[in-house]
Amino acid sequence: MLNKLIAEATEIDFKVALEVKKPKSWLKSVSAFANGIGGVLLFGVADDRSIVGLADAQQDAEAISRLIKERVTPLPQFILRPLQEKGKDLLAVEIAAGRSTPYYYSADGVKEAYIRVGNESVPAPDYVLNELILKGTNRSFDALVTDERKEDYSFTLLEATYRERTGLRLEPSDYVSFGLTDKNGYLTNAGRLLADQHIVYNSRLFCTRWNGLEKGSIFDDAMDDKEFEGNLIYLLQNGSDFIRNNSKVRFAKKAQYRVDKPDYADRAVTEALVNALIHRDYIVRGSEIHIDMYDDRLEIQSPGGMFEGKPIQDCNINTVGSVRRNPVIADLFHRMKFMERRGSGLRKIVSETEKLPGYTEELRPEFHSSGTDFRVVLKNVNYNMRGSDQDNMHVTTHDEKLESLVDFCSEEKSREEMMSFLALENREHFRKTYLKPLLASGRIKMTIPDKPKSKNQKYIKAK
Repeated sequence: MLNKLIAEATEIDFKVALEVKKPKSWLKSVSAFANGIGGVLLFGVADDRSIVGLADAQQDAEAISRLIKERVTPLPQFILRPLQEKGKDLLAVEIAAGRSTPYYYSADGVKEAYIRVGNESVPAPDYVLNELILKGTNRSFDALVTDERKEDYSFTLLEATYRERTGLRLEPSDYVSFGLTDKNGYLTNAGRLLADQHIVYNSRLFCTRWNGLEKGSIFDDAMDDKEFEGNLIYLLQNGSDFIRNNSKVRFAKKAQYRVDKPDYADRAVTEALVNALIHRDYIVRGSEIHIDMYDDRLEIQSPGGMFEGKPIQDCNINTVGSVRRNPVIADLFHRMKFMERRGSGLRKIVSETEKLPGYTEELRPEFHSSGTDFRVVLKNVNYNMRGSDQDNMHVTTHDEKLESLVDFCSEEKSREEMMSFLALENREHFRKTYLKPLLASGRIKMTIPDKPKSKNQKYIKAK
């Protein structure tokens, strides 16, 4: 029974005996379990899991129940179970994950909320406490109304992107129904994060392409280094561009065709960036998202661990549920088709990477989370290729891509067909990097030049 309980516990603390005179030593774990994903306190068991037993389990059980009720507020849900192991009496206290967070240890003039960090219960930092307060009142940071008015800011990028990706105009009433403003015109934090102006200091993205396999000095070891701040769509576009500009698309020549081999799956990169932007913790002061590119991998790290549940590396991503830290932002990104249906983003990262030529199980994406951050690691499928494979590989340059696109347009092609040909999904990146330069140089032309925004617009190679 004891081994089964230990195996099934998401978090566990062992206590040799019940401390009655200084109960904070174990009550802080009750607070931490209730503020997190729940856990079990085992009394009568040493840290090395040796069975010690309790001299008077009945008296200890009464004291445990009384002290939790007196000194932890609000009262968490818990179950007290008597156990016997090797003829010795034990007590197991199972604390459920709480919904009325934060749960405080309150006694002797002290009121503190605790969280789990590793196998320890530690006082919750201010930003974690603020998030626990929001969670306990069934609110989210992005839905909070601020004292800034919509009329003082512009939303050009949001409205243009929404029109481009949905075919619909973002009407004034949509700002209210989507949760970007309240009915009086005051911005929510979600609205502030989507304004053209940079008004949320933590809305930042730091990107570095390192020379080699590890971090070094920005001045000596960084091949490319960029910082972006502002609108979430702006961060998504520039983060995507940075990764593309520091990645390569190789191709292998075959008898009748060629096989493109990008370092990373474009859709997997988009999903990872969107995940970082919409699920990150914006309460952490001075925080930002980091993109670090190395020869063999790409890492995207964002502030804030799993909003609920155990660390992602301990979960099966095929069954892990989706609990959204910023539901307003998530809903809007879903409307704009930047993300998959709820809960499937991590699975999409894996499935898109598996489609890459040369993929093996060793190149499977990795996911890590702690109490303070979330990290996605994408492996470069072209790193360390076998010698014979390397000899047959060629790097597709930007000029070669332009040339192949012009040839592709020997017959009339739509924008979607052209993007599909290049295996691109970001319309703005395609417009700026390919379509606009080719139109400006006269190498391709519109089939309906008098109506450049026509839904029937196509493009053809200029003669």
